[in-house]
This record gives sequence, structure tokens and C-alpha cells, in this order.
Amino acid sequence: MPKSSLETLTEKLDQLIAAVARIAPVEPEPSDLDAADCFVWSAETARLEPVHRVNRVDIGLIRGVDRVRDILVDNTRRFADRLPANNVLLWGARGMGKSSLVKAAQATVNRERPHELPLKLVEIHREDIDSLPRLMSVLKRSSYRFVLFCDDLSFDHDDTSYKSLKAALEGGVEGRPDNVIFYATSNRRHLLPRDMIDNERSTAINPSEAVEEKVSLSDRFGLWLGFHKCSQDEYLEMVDGYVRYHDLPIDAETLRGDALEWATTRGSRSGRVAWQYIQDLAGRLGRPLKD
Repeated sequence: MPKSSLETLTEKLDQLIAAVARIAPVEPEPSDLDAADCFVWSAETARLEPVHRVNRVDIGLIRGVDRVRDILVDNTRRFADRLPANNVLLWGARGMGKSSLVKAAQATVNRERPHELPLKLVEIHREDIDSLPRLMSVLKRSSYRFVLFCDDLSFDHDDTSYKSLKAALEGGVEGRPDNVIFYATSNRRHLLPRDMIDNERSTAINPSEAVEEKVSLSDRFGLWLGFHKCSQDEYLEMVDGYVRYHDLPIDAETLRGDALEWATTRGSRSGRVAWQYIQDLAGRLGRPLKD
């Protein structure tokens, strides 16, 4: 018996529904926030990927930044204790431990509160900043508190994703969730290149308003912590701290001359240069470094 028009139409509708279902995006499974204390946000899959082995150093090994270290740890501690705290911008010289300090502060606060819910660290990559609203919607549903961290944050010409960051930090109707705080590191205090700001000033009808709109991004950070190039004594203190921590057998005079020669060949002194020297020294001495 031939199919009726209604049966044929119903069959075709079922096929259409099945086809649409196949091409529709699959809702990702919820991330397991108990899996680790640190995560990396994957914008493509809309998931938090756990990091079981975090690349960080003990906070006691971060030298030459005692004042900003104490401020950052105190701000992080207050946030973990559900007290008022600020978004933080760590800016300044390269290699002075900005990102290391963020990771160390989170670990320090968690060690101080062994019987409390751990403070989670979530890293978002610079290129995924425009996915911040989606990430915020994931985090706000959790009972955990999160330090949302973006390393080496800056914006170039014709890049409008900074507007997403402004809205996520304090703007918009909903604003930043109570259980999320944002920490960012940058070599630029205003996050935008100087020539970009100058260009806005020269071409705008109202230059002051144009510049104000650009630099207002950094105003969303209640704390600005500056990192400056270290002195020779601070550099040597960093090196000495690493040597003692990793039990490297070398006398003080040889260490001093060797470390200074290393810094001279690199053309700079910083915590990063000190750590690179230690890795070279440990290799030459045939000694493994502690985790």
C-alpha cells in the first residue's frame, strides 16, 4: 500500500531532525573540578583541563620582590577567606617572577588552609580572552573559589578583545562572580602599546576621551604591582637561594664569579636568568634538581 502524504511528510521531518541533531554542537560534559587544584581553560572544548604537575617554584625562592610578594599573598588570602579583595595586575621587567609569584601565592594560601576548600587556579590563554564570559558562567556555578590567571596579557592594534575583559572584570549587568578574581601579568602597565594610545589621541575628535577609553582597562585592576630590574646583589641572592635549596656543591667565591659571568653573557640580571644559570650549573655538576 503506498504511503500517505502525511506519513511521507512525517518521515522526512524525522530525517531532517536527525540531520540537524548530528550537526548541532554537542554540549560538553561538566569539568571535574575535584580532579586538581590547577586547570587550563580550553576555549575550543569549553572545558577546564586539569594540570596535575604545576610548573612553579617555592615562594621562598622568589627574591627581590618582598613587598609585592607580601601584598599579593595577603590579597589572595583574603579572597580565599571570602573577604573583599582586588583584581591584580603584575607588570614590569621581564623575568622577575611575575607568573611564578601568582602560582606560588595560590599554593601558599592552600598550605595555610589544609582543612578548607582549596583555592583553584585557572589559566586562560591570551588568545582566548574573548571566551571569558563563557568561562565565568562555568566557574560561578561552583562552590570553589578561583584565581583566574592570564600570563603575558597585552593587546595590539585592531584588537578589540580587551572589551570582553573590561566587561568581565567589572562591567556588564551581572559583573564578575563573587567566587572569581582575576590576576594578570604584563610587561605593559596599561596593557596597550604606547603608539596605539598615541594614535588614538591624534586621530580622535575628543583625544582625551579616546585615550581614557583605552587605558581604563588597567583601572579595572584594583592592585598594580610593579616589578623592576634587579640589582647585582639581588641577582646573586637569587642564585644563592637556588644553590642552597638544591644542595649544589660549589664554593661561594666560585659561585659569585660564575654567576656574574653568566649574567654578563646574557646581558641582563633577573630571576629568570638566575634560574637558567642554576639549570646550567646543576647540569655541569651532574646533580639533579629537586621538584
